[in-house]
Amino acid sequence: MDGSYPQPVGQQHPLTVGIYLSDEFRNFTYHEDSEDREEWNINTGRAQKNLFETVLGSMFTEAIPLARYPQDLPKNVELVIVPEIRELQFTMPRETRVNIFEVWIKYDMNAYDQQGESIASWVITAYGKTPTAFLKSQEDALAQAINVALRDAGATLYTGFAKVPELQALLANKQRALSMKQTDPAENQPTE
Repeated sequence: MDGSYPQPVGQQHPLTVGIYLSDEFRNFTYHEDSEDREEWNINTGRAQKNLFETVLGSMFTEAIPLARYPQDLPKNVELVIVPEIRELQFTMPRETRVNIFEVWIKYDMNAYDQQGESIASWVITAYGKTPTAFLKSQEDALAQAINVALRDAGATLYTGFAKVPELQALLANKQRALSMKQTDPAENQPTE
């Protein structure tokens, strides 16, 4: 799966954020070979990478993709976000007795400060479904359901980030510091 996703439109959080997507995350492949189902290998890594880079890249004043973490962290990074996929599940039409594929994806989201200390951890769950009636194959139907689930994950990340209590406090402190800097009369005086 490739997946391309639109940038969310809204006010950016005033932070410089590092985004670390591990090799495991960027190359994630769900593998299933059970007696109840045929064998499935579903590579969502590239689509996940595209989604998280797009969404996180639009959420902040600056977003810096990190090739390694915690080594070589740029000095201006205030927060590092590290998503991890916890699980992917899907149901097929013959299991649900409805002509749709359903997909659930769960992510563990982690935020760290400049020193690598944990600031916040939260979970994002995503859901997608697709009717198979209009698609050529089961693979296309499942891919479309996964794409819907990934879009749901992106929307949940975008709308829920500032609701995580620790991140809400971090953003409030940053806003307070920025407003004090703008209203500090000593900084606004001309120098002679």
